[in-house]
Amino acid sequence: MSDIAILKEMIKDTATVPLTKNNYGKNQVILEEASDYSVTVNGMPDNDQVIVIKTDAFSASNAVFKGNRGECKRADFVIIADTDTKKRIIFIELKAKKDSETEIIQQLTGAQCFVAYCQEIGRKFWQQKSFLDNYQSRFVSIGHINVPKRKTRIERSTDNHDSPERMLKIDWPDYIEFNHLAGRK
Repeated sequence: MSDIAILKEMIKDTATVPLTKNNYGKNQVILEEASDYSVTVNGMPDNDQVIVIKTDAFSASNAVFKGNRGECKRADFVIIADTDTKKRIIFIELKAKKDSETEIIQQLTGAQCFVAYCQEIGRKFWQQKSFLDNYQSRFVSIGHINVPKRKTRIERSTDNHDSPERMLKIDWPDYIEFNHLAGRK
């Protein structure tokens, strides 16, 4: 059983975002934050190669943790993809406006912890010792979503966003390509 199939067994449908088809019959996903704003990611892999998880759909961990260091925060979405050429975990935080970079780093880090927890669940309860191994992580902050559109601005190179501190920053997006988020390497 593939990692994606296990994740689809593990995660409730209410905490995932389904793929849709665009006007050209290609896969896309619409990442919506409440009903206030959304971003479309085009060029998504096939349905059996990807899962999109709404990580902020889960109950807050502040029932256990104090949250003094941001450990209760989570990014909005995680895209986990296993294609013929790439194994990626893409952490995405959507912002209506520009927010504190420290807070965004905490949210991306919190989502990374959520995926680490899922990884342990797959290893222990599905007995898959190499569950989610060899995936490369990518971190993305997408801002100025609900403001009038301008030319999409990308602040960082697409191949260097492998930690929350080096996140790819995209502002005023109309749409985004999956391969751009996943990087080349």
